[in-house]
Amino acid sequence: MCQLLGMNCNVPTDIVFSFTGFATRSGGTDAHNDGWGIAFFEGAGVRHFVDYQAAIASPVAELIRRFPIKSKNVIAHIRKATQGHVALENCHPFVRELWGHYFVFAHNGDLKGFNPELNGPYRPVGNTDSEAAFCYILQELRRQFGDALPALPPLRAAIEKLCAEIATHGTFNMMLSDGSALFAHCSTNLHYIVRQFPFAEAVLCDEDMKVDFSEVTTPSDRVAIIVTEPLTTNETWTQFKTGELKVFIDGMPLP
Repeated sequence: MCQLLGMNCNVPTDIVFSFTGFATRSGGTDAHNDGWGIAFFEGAGVRHFVDYQAAIASPVAELIRRFPIKSKNVIAHIRKATQGHVALENCHPFVRELWGHYFVFAHNGDLKGFNPELNGPYRPVGNTDSEAAFCYILQELRRQFGDALPALPPLRAAIEKLCAEIATHGTFNMMLSDGSALFAHCSTNLHYIVRQFPFAEAVLCDEDMKVDFSEVTTPSDRVAIIVTEPLTTNETWTQFKTGELKVFIDGMPLP
C-alpha cells in the first residue's frame, strides 16, 4: 500500500531531512513507485507538487530534497496503486477549497465497495477510492456545518465520525489539513514523534544521512512528524492505536 508523511510545527520549518528518507521508499528501499506528491501550506496558499514517476527518479522530488521550503503544515504521499491507474490525476495529496480555506488530503489503504453518493460541488477528477473519500468528507462537513468554519471540537468530532464510517469499507489511514491543524486517522499503521528542546541528532533509516537538530533550531521550536513507518533509527516513535484520530497543532498532539 501507499505511505504517508505529515509535518506540523509551531514555526515554519523545512521537511528536507524527513522527505529525503521518505522519498527513498518510492522506488529505492521500497516499491512505492506509482507516483508521489507533497503539499506545503504557506499563509493562505498551498504549494502543491505531484508526479506519476517514482520519487527516487523524479526531478520534481529532487527539487523538494534540495529546496528548503518552510511551512507549518505539510502532507506528503508515495503511491503503490490499488485502485486507479498510474496518472497525475490519481497522485496524492489532493487539494480542495472549503469555507474559504484550502484543505489537503492523502490516504493510505484500500476501500472496498465504497461508492458514496456525491451530490454537492465535490467530485473526483481521477478514479481512486481516496479522492472519492476526500470529496465525501468535504461534502458531509459542508452539509453539517453550512458555510462557516466551525470551532475545532465539533469539527474534530465530525471528522472522527466520518473516518470511522469510511473505515468500515477497508483500510483508512489518512491525513487532512486546512493549514491550521493536521488531522491524522489510523486504521492499521501510523507513528509520530515530537522534536523539541533539547534537540538531538537523528539518523535516517533509508538513507546514509543524519542531522543534529540542535544546530538548526531554536529552543522554542517544536516539530511533529507523522509517518506510516518510522523514518529514523535512533529516536523513539509513538504508534497510533487502531481507529485513533489525532489532531496536531503547533507541533503537538491535542489530548
